[in-house]
Amino acid sequence: MPGLCAPTGRLEPVQGPADDIAVLIDFAHTDDALANCLRAARLATPPGARLWVVFGCGGNKDRAKRPRMGAAAVELADHAIVTSDNPRIEDPEAIIDEVFAGIPAEKCGYIRREADRRAAIRVAVLEAAPGDVLVIAGKGHEREQELPDGSGGTRTIPFDDHQVAREALAERRSTQDTRPATQAAEGVQQ
Repeated sequence: MPGLCAPTGRLEPVQGPADDIAVLIDFAHTDDALANCLRAARLATPPGARLWVVFGCGGNKDRAKRPRMGAAAVELADHAIVTSDNPRIEDPEAIIDEVFAGIPAEKCGYIRREADRRAAIRVAVLEAAPGDVLVIAGKGHEREQELPDGSGGTRTIPFDDHQVAREALAERRSTQDTRPATQAAEGVQQ
C-alpha cells in the first residue's frame, strides 16, 4: 500500500544513499521472530551477497530460547555475531554461552561472539562486503540498554542501535573515501 510505513524497529533501514550495504534494525527477540526476520531479509539480499545478523538475548528472561536463537541465526544467515541485548543482572558472556549451546559444532565458523554490542555492530558494518545485508536484531525501537551494575542490580545506559549503526556506516564511508582511487574503483577492501 502506498504511504504505509513499517513500525519503528521492524526491518527498519538505517543506511543512506551513499552506503554500499543495507542495514536493517529489527526488534526480533525470540527464535521465531529472528527466523522470520532473517527469511525476509534474505529476500532482499542480492545474489552473491551475504546476510549478516548481530543479535543477543535478554537477561532474566526465557533462557530456553537462547540456543534456539543461535540455531536460527546459523541456519539462516551467512555470518552472525552474538552480542549483549539487555543482560540485566546476568553475565553477558554466560548468556552468549547459552546461545552457542544451540549451534552445531560444524556451524561454529559462521558465528562469533562480542559481548560489547557497539563493537559487534561496528565489526559487522566494517567487515560486510558491498551489497551485503546486515540485520541488527533484538532491540528495535529501544533507546536504552540494561546492564549488570556489578553489585547484583542493573544500570541503564543510553543505547540506540540506529545511532550506533549510523556511526559505523559513517566510519565505513570515511575508510572507503581514504582508499587509493584504483582500489575504490575496483571495490577492494582494506
